[in-house]
Amino acid sequence: MAKYLIEGGSRLHGEIRVKGAKNLALKIIPAALLSTETITITNLPDIEDVRQTLAILADLGASIERDGETCRIRIEKIKKSHLAEQAHKLRASIVFTGPLLARTGEAYFPHPGGCVIGAGTRPIDLFLEGFRTLGIEVNEESGLYHLKADKVRGGEYFFTTISVTGTETLMMTAVLASGRTTLKNCAVEPEIKALADYLNSQGAKIKGAGTPTIEIDGVEKISGGKFEIIPDRIETGTFAIMAAATGSELTISGCNPSHIEILLCIFKKIGVKFERGDDWLKIFAGGKVRPYNIKTHEYPGFPTDLQSPFTVLATQADGISIIHETIYDRRLLFTDMLAQMGADIIMCDPHRVVVNGPTKLAGKRLTSPDLRAGIAMIIAGLIAEGTTEIDNIYQIDRGYEKIDERLRAIGAKIQRVDG
Repeated sequence: MAKYLIEGGSRLHGEIRVKGAKNLALKIIPAALLSTETITITNLPDIEDVRQTLAILADLGASIERDGETCRIRIEKIKKSHLAEQAHKLRASIVFTGPLLARTGEAYFPHPGGCVIGAGTRPIDLFLEGFRTLGIEVNEESGLYHLKADKVRGGEYFFTTISVTGTETLMMTAVLASGRTTLKNCAVEPEIKALADYLNSQGAKIKGAGTPTIEIDGVEKISGGKFEIIPDRIETGTFAIMAAATGSELTISGCNPSHIEILLCIFKKIGVKFERGDDWLKIFAGGKVRPYNIKTHEYPGFPTDLQSPFTVLATQADGISIIHETIYDRRLLFTDMLAQMGADIIMCDPHRVVVNGPTKLAGKRLTSPDLRAGIAMIIAGLIAEGTTEIDNIYQIDRGYEKIDERLRAIGAKIQRVDG
């Protein structure tokens, strides 16, 4: 299997461009099912999760043409109602179910999977409850979920737990429903508003996306069109933390700093100096980083997807930081690998760790358990003395396009070794 080899100790320099948002790309591709016309997607990242998502769509009968960061999709006739095997490996595959049901009247799908924090144990009860609210019959047959409805009808659903993917899935399910659908306690991430803005430009009637309450008046038809994926805010924050952790001066271009306002606010408190523009962010090399306690929260709070990189930064801070993970039960387990590298970390319980810094890290052989822990391992390797070897880099490839090439271009000593 492929792995990364990292020689630590080098400062980063220059400019790195942010790619299109992974968490939006995985939703706009299934949205193509809502129309029989062509959708042209630009700024599409070349990552494993996107390739898997396109494969699921192709299996349903889509015509797909891809040229670099541009992809054209047309699906005039859907040839089946079963999602392909890839759906079992990809958490976001559940987003296909609503549009597929709206077009064909039914959908079969396995329990969605993903990495160690997203695999089969994560419940999908919010999705199933929401589907039933819209008049959809839900059954389990031979290890598959079966959704069926002659016509999806409008309804009202309150999310007892805020869910980004749940909000997007039910929003798209309701676009072609009869009547009005009201979704309450919705997630408010920028990706949700971007998705709704596109659908509205193609004939949908969605109000309130980006707020806790969304109203959707069903329409008969959605047209095709052109959609540019917004910059990946998690990449933006990751590169900013990477620069701060390595004491580097780095310019991050093609980003939207307003989408990581919480991180920039924390940077001011801990002594990380930066400048920002509308589509760029520059991190300056500085002195000591002060400790800071974080608690992950839904947007606009501190993103769970930045918790792992920030935990690495905390190992270099001058004092004690408490990291409280509230979203995913197993996301802090990777800190054991930081401890193997020399970090002073105490796990209080599955949701909290105490990080005492600063500590010198030493290169070790590590295994990436999930996407965000994987990029955190890369940051740790860039800080560490000696060589760090990271296995299972498939998890990193899922969300970061050619990360080794991009990091080498800004001075990192990282190599991909295949086989």
